[in-house]
Amino acid sequence: MLKVTATMGADVKLRDVVDHARRVESLGYDTLSVAEAVHDGMLSAMAALGATTRLRVSQGVLVAFARSPMLAAQGAWDLQDYSKGRFQLGLGTQVKGNIVGRFGMPWSAPAARLRDYVNAVRACFDTFQNGTKLDFHSESYTLNRMQPFFNPGPLEAGPPSILLGAVGPLMTRTVGEVGDAIQTHPTNSEARYLKAVTRPRLEEGSRLAGRDVRIEMTAGPLIATGATRAEVEEELTAARESLVFTLSTPAYWPALEYHGWREVGEKLRDCTREGRWQDMNALVTDEIMRTFVPSGTYDEIPEILLSMYDGVAERILFPVPKDRKNDDLARKAIERLQAS
Repeated sequence: MLKVTATMGADVKLRDVVDHARRVESLGYDTLSVAEAVHDGMLSAMAALGATTRLRVSQGVLVAFARSPMLAAQGAWDLQDYSKGRFQLGLGTQVKGNIVGRFGMPWSAPAARLRDYVNAVRACFDTFQNGTKLDFHSESYTLNRMQPFFNPGPLEAGPPSILLGAVGPLMTRTVGEVGDAIQTHPTNSEARYLKAVTRPRLEEGSRLAGRDVRIEMTAGPLIATGATRAEVEEELTAARESLVFTLSTPAYWPALEYHGWREVGEKLRDCTREGRWQDMNALVTDEIMRTFVPSGTYDEIPEILLSMYDGVAERILFPVPKDRKNDDLARKAIERLQAS
């Protein structure tokens, strides 16, 4: 059985979040993952939670280093209270250029700093929920002041869980150390890679931290599906273009390397440096596409995904139909994934 998560593109404006969230809930999704790129992830999550009654809303992911841990904790606490327990705080690091140049915030070793950040947020949660004195000290953050006036107090639903984004080995182990859940990147969501590489790294991180937990995994492959074969082919074309762009960045090569295709990433990177954009599509071969992009019509795709991800991940990202005429087909596919 797989629980099913919908995404919300960065192009969805705040005024359109309500309609999108209601549609996602009507289609039977378990969770909506709200991006933070163009719009504020906390505001979008609040709009989605206010428009729904059953749907869990997560963030995929909030830019942690652009905010203090206390602000992230306060916002998450409010959303957990507002939704009566349907919120999940999603955190990620972004890249140095954006943190320094776009947000005007300092940069430091991201895995170590994210570990400190999550532990600082959890210290805030402990203070809110249990009245524990706030006295958190780490290399990256010090939090030691919480007057009663500023403490929001305990929640019946308890603190929200924390999801983290990760690709590389250090960050993946960090998720195992301090996180509750992970959402994998489309370039590194191939099922065999998740089973052979990602899951063991999560378990290693948990052991290092003395935790006896299984990190909830949301697999995020690019999925090409539609009502007809022609629609599937259209989605495959879009998926290829997405992979061509992202796989030109070395940070997204781990699964390529696992399958012995590092040279493809190197050639894509060289093409971007030399402006040879017209040569890039051909580098992402049909074999790579078959490996990285599950594809099939709505009638076919549930069994394809279950054969790959059941037992590997607890949840999977499944695309919201671009055309509402396909909503009934998508709803049936989601039900089959959930009922297996």
